[in-house]
Amino acid sequence: MQNHPALRRQTLSDLLHRTAARLPNKPAILCGDTCWTWAQFDAVVSRLAAGLHAAGVAKGDPVGVLARNSHGFAALRFALARLGAVLVPVNFMLNADEAAYILRHAGVRLLAVDAGLAALGREAAQRDTQIDRLLWLPSEEPATCPADCLDFDALAATDLATTPCPEPDFNSHHLLQIVYTSGTESLPKGAMLTHGAVIDQYVSCIIEGEMAAGDTVLHALPLYHCAQLDVFLGPSVYLGSTSIITARPTPENLLPLIARHRISQFFLPPTVWIALLRSPLFEQHDLSSLRKGYYGASIMPVAVMRELIERLPAMRLWNFYGQTEIAPLATVLKPEDQLRKPGSAGRPAINVETRIVDEQMNDVAPGEVGEIVHRSPQLLLGYYHDVERTAIAFAGGWFHSGDLGVIDAEGYISVVDRKKDMIKTGGENVASREVEEALYRMPGVSEAAVIGLAHPRWIEAVTAVVVQKPGAELDESQVIAYCAAHLAHFKTPKAVVFVDALPKNPSGKLLKRELRQRFEALFDRP
Repeated sequence: MQNHPALRRQTLSDLLHRTAARLPNKPAILCGDTCWTWAQFDAVVSRLAAGLHAAGVAKGDPVGVLARNSHGFAALRFALARLGAVLVPVNFMLNADEAAYILRHAGVRLLAVDAGLAALGREAAQRDTQIDRLLWLPSEEPATCPADCLDFDALAATDLATTPCPEPDFNSHHLLQIVYTSGTESLPKGAMLTHGAVIDQYVSCIIEGEMAAGDTVLHALPLYHCAQLDVFLGPSVYLGSTSIITARPTPENLLPLIARHRISQFFLPPTVWIALLRSPLFEQHDLSSLRKGYYGASIMPVAVMRELIERLPAMRLWNFYGQTEIAPLATVLKPEDQLRKPGSAGRPAINVETRIVDEQMNDVAPGEVGEIVHRSPQLLLGYYHDVERTAIAFAGGWFHSGDLGVIDAEGYISVVDRKKDMIKTGGENVASREVEEALYRMPGVSEAAVIGLAHPRWIEAVTAVVVQKPGAELDESQVIAYCAAHLAHFKTPKAVVFVDALPKNPSGKLLKRELRQRFEALFDRP
């Protein structure tokens, strides 16, 4: 028996089961009118896993999720982990073609949807995918399951006496999820992450973010994104803290929830923190319970940071920097360094080794620009069905982040640019090349360059710089409307600038840095 597979097993399913054994009667998940204790949540996950298994979902099967935040999303995430199936979360802001690419590439046959995204899911499924069934997830607001969908509630009522949940026969090295990132190319890449990689990342989050079982955590950013799913929900399950889940990250919804549930731990990108501060409701609610505030996806403006510290004096701030491929936390700027090191991404997390290197993989001197590379047990196995880009990413025995940065004498890292012109707007990654390709398909466009410019709301705004063809008469509204018809809304330019020519070096390479400098004040307005 010393080699029984369950003796040393460490999977996401085991984390939930142990938490339920430790804290059976403590509130675990609250969403809308649903409230589960840890024992209830664990039981729902087992029954749902048994129901899915009876419906044909097996270990290793990819299952897509196109849904907003809900208790159903959380339960499905852990039910798939219990079965050894593979989660494939889909960004619900993509259009049908973009979503279909991910579902087709991952080989998804079962797609989970909710009331608000069922139409998009059906449209995507019909575009040359292998999907033959939809699973209906309950939402924050009640909705009725259509007749053509598997019903979450019915599966979660499975009788384990007659339909038992299979005993897991896998371990921490088993594939847990394929999370698609647009990276720096036009087609998304599927980052393959194991149970072990994600759990090691939970440990980094818990230690570096000083997370604790006594926290009450509000999950408002989309769970399809690894930040909310794996930096905050996962560690909450590991520790046994109470999670409040909502699909509406608006000040009108968030501020009352913080006050009502006495939220102590909360993550938002700077854009949403700014929205809270500007809301007339901010002063109308008791927010004194907030003790731990986190931000990521982009740099927090110093003025906003000072305002947060002044108006929420009991709350300490952390900056979490990373990317999907490292599950995703890589470096942390802690509360004591927020004003001392403004704009910094901090230092490597406890399970991460990070360097700034030149093209020959030599460490650069403090203050010099180089590429940020990592080694960590948190790293992806590789990109799904993409040997070439996997080899490029791991060249030289380190994972290449694609971000350019500098390191100071104390070891603090600052991200100064994206190696391939990634734009981070409102917490989402946008590959400039993808937007440029759409622009080049527009009649009347001769040349186009897409850059990110500082913006008071979006932090970085997607901005198109366009050279028209001779005789063409385009205006800004036409270009934006064309992009909106062919791209997800967060990829659509917020502004269009027309120029006679794009700056290039003698070899013909486009100089985007010059464009950023030339138009850096474009959005400098009240």
